[in-house]
Amino acid sequence: MTTSTFGHDTVADGHWAHSAHQRKGFFTDTSICIGCKACEVACKEWNRNPQDGTYELLGSSYDNTGGLGANTWRHVAFIEQDQERIERARESGRKLVSLGMPTIRPRTDEAAAVQPAPNLPSAPEMNVDLLAPGALQPTDPEDFNGLDTTPPDTPDFRWLMSSDVCKHCTHAGCLDVCPTGALFRTEFDTVVVQNDVCNGCGTCVAGCPFGVIERRDDGTINTPTDRDRSASEMDVPDKGTANKCTLCYDRLVDGQTPACAQTCPTTSIKFGDHEDMVAQAHARVEDLHAKGLTEARLYGANPNDGVGGIGSVFLLLDEPEVYGLPPDPRVPTKDLPQMLASAGVAALGMVAAAGLAFLGSRRS
Repeated sequence: MTTSTFGHDTVADGHWAHSAHQRKGFFTDTSICIGCKACEVACKEWNRNPQDGTYELLGSSYDNTGGLGANTWRHVAFIEQDQERIERARESGRKLVSLGMPTIRPRTDEAAAVQPAPNLPSAPEMNVDLLAPGALQPTDPEDFNGLDTTPPDTPDFRWLMSSDVCKHCTHAGCLDVCPTGALFRTEFDTVVVQNDVCNGCGTCVAGCPFGVIERRDDGTINTPTDRDRSASEMDVPDKGTANKCTLCYDRLVDGQTPACAQTCPTTSIKFGDHEDMVAQAHARVEDLHAKGLTEARLYGANPNDGVGGIGSVFLLLDEPEVYGLPPDPRVPTKDLPQMLASAGVAALGMVAAAGLAFLGSRRS
C-alpha cells in the first residue's frame, strides 16, 4: 500500500506497504440515487450470486431482498419520509455543520417571469431523443457535466434511496478474527474472501460491525410461492462459506471498474482512488449545504472513527440509523491490546496474591 493509507501502523494492520496501486473505494451519493436497482442486478450477474428466496416485494418496502447478505452484495434501500421527518433530518444536519439557513434574495421582475409553477420542480434539459436508437443505453458520466443535480425540494414527502455495500474497512473486524486466513487484504486495500479456504465457522459474521458478511445457505429461509421456483432448485455455489462484496477484485486486476459503478445510470455510485472519492464527497456536501440542504452529511470519511474510516464512503440525507447503519461503528478487536494488558495485570496480581499467601502460611 502506498503512503496514502491512514496512520503509522499501516503494515501492522495488514495493508500493503509497497504496492504500486492506490487504495480503491466507492463514493455512494444517495442524493441522486433513483432506486432503479441496476447496481444490484449487475452485481448479481457479474458475480453469479443466487437469488434471495422469492421475487415477492416485502410488506415494508418496494424491495424484495431486504438487506445485504451472502447472496446480495449490493442492496438498494427505499425509505419513505414525511414532512416532519424531513424537518428533523434538516435540523440534525444544521447541528452537525453549524450553518445558518441561506438567505433568500428578492426576485427581480425578470427572474420572477421565468420561475416555474409553485411546487413543480423543473427538470434540466438533456437534449435527448428518447425514441432514438440507443437512447436508453448507459450514458457517459461526462454527458452530465453542467446539469443541476440538486435533489428536488419536496417538503411534504420524499423517498430516500441508498445503495449499500461492504465497507472494506481500514481496520476490518472480519479480517482480524478469521482463524483460517480465508479473508485477505488485496493490493487495492480491499478485503476479499477465499471460499476454498473458508471453513464456514462464522467467526467473521460476528466480527463485522456493519452486519455485511454472511454464510451462504440454500435460500430456503424464504417460503417459495406457486409462481416462483423453489429456492432449493437453484445452483448455490460455495454453500456454507462466508460471502460478501469483493469490490469486483477480478475486474480491478484487469483495470476495470466494478460492475455496480459501471452500471449506475445517475453516477450515484462513483469508483476510484479512495482519497479522490473522499475529496469528491466533501465537495458534494459543501455544494448541497450551499443550496440549503443542511441534512447532507458524510458517513465513513472520518479516519479516526472506530474502524479507521471505510473504503465505501456515503453521502446521506438523514442520520445513519435511518439507513440501517451504525452511528458509531467500532471494530470488535479495537480494544484487544488494552484487554490483553488488563488481563495480564490481573494475572500478575493473582500470582502476587498467591505468593504472599504462601509466604504467610509458611511463617505461621
